[in-house]
Amino acid sequence: MNILVTGAKGFVGKNLVAELHNKGYENIFEFTRETDESLLDKYTLECDFVFNLAGVNRPQHKNEFMEGNYEFTSQLLSLLKKHGNNAPVLITSSIQAENDNPYGKSKKAGEDLLFNYGKENNIPVYVYRLPNLFGKWSKPNYNTVVATFCHNISRGLGIQINDPEVDLNLAYIDDVLIEFLRALEGKPTIQGEHCVIPITHNIKLGVLANLIRSFKDSRLNLSIPDMDDSLTKKLYSTYLSFLPKDEFSYNLKMNVDYRGSFTEFIRTPERGQVSINVSKPGITKGNHWHHTKNEKFLVVSGEGLIRFRKIDTDEIIEYKVSGEILEVVDIPTGYTHSIVNIGKNDLVTVMWANECFDPEKPDTYFVEV
Repeated sequence: MNILVTGAKGFVGKNLVAELHNKGYENIFEFTRETDESLLDKYTLECDFVFNLAGVNRPQHKNEFMEGNYEFTSQLLSLLKKHGNNAPVLITSSIQAENDNPYGKSKKAGEDLLFNYGKENNIPVYVYRLPNLFGKWSKPNYNTVVATFCHNISRGLGIQINDPEVDLNLAYIDDVLIEFLRALEGKPTIQGEHCVIPITHNIKLGVLANLIRSFKDSRLNLSIPDMDDSLTKKLYSTYLSFLPKDEFSYNLKMNVDYRGSFTEFIRTPERGQVSINVSKPGITKGNHWHHTKNEKFLVVSGEGLIRFRKIDTDEIIEYKVSGEILEVVDIPTGYTHSIVNIGKNDLVTVMWANECFDPEKPDTYFVEV
């Protein structure tokens, strides 16, 4: 297929072009403000499907709304009609089309133009009234409040919230792309005369701000956002895409002594914590047991010996482990246990515990294996 994408360098266009390539579409005509306008004539002659994503939402002058959102669509449809090209056309409108303002009026005019074009020429047309979009490659202070919050909060800049109780309806760019590819296959999701993105999320503005702030704080408290919540998962992915280029990494607090080091990596209230333990050659760590706390040890480098003894018996159980063969050793409750570095190099162990360490309730009792 030859696919024409107008507004190809915008937020939605950039994501769409990338995903079309991912899906194996190779003949993509990208049209932007910088493209030689004469190419639009060629593209409208040869295209088999049109994604008209070009538009204006923050112009310097009000008359630019109609120029960008109506007149360009009119020009596009006229060229298609001139060439007798019956390719389906998809345009992105906005929920603002219901409002009596210059932007909304320009979007509504573009919608009406396309609907009439489809009826007069018996051509499939798809008009998507999009809610507030968010995702990677969006622009702060332009595309969406999510982009602005992610950009500012990740840089320690302030954000403005006039009314924290304002309700937002959000759609994630990946969900938009899934729906657009359905439309490309002739299977759009339609409600009434408009097409819709079937997966959207509602959240209050103040809650959104606090959630994004928690993403920044997670580097300090080592927490992981609730990935069971679909919106949180999508917002966190978006937030990470806004990190400053020199702040992709962050340091952890290493507890270092002559034996090696112990460093907490991740803490979660519902999934426990992950730590990295480094032991010097000949060093033994542990020699304690737990009532309820249980752990998993995974040696990823070096050679170690994990030893167990049920506290009311003399039998000692041993597991020799190595970074050469990755295996997880469960640490059951009621067994005192230890891990000793029997190699010549540092022993590095990934340790998971089912609960985060609480100094008030350590559930740790020291007894030699």
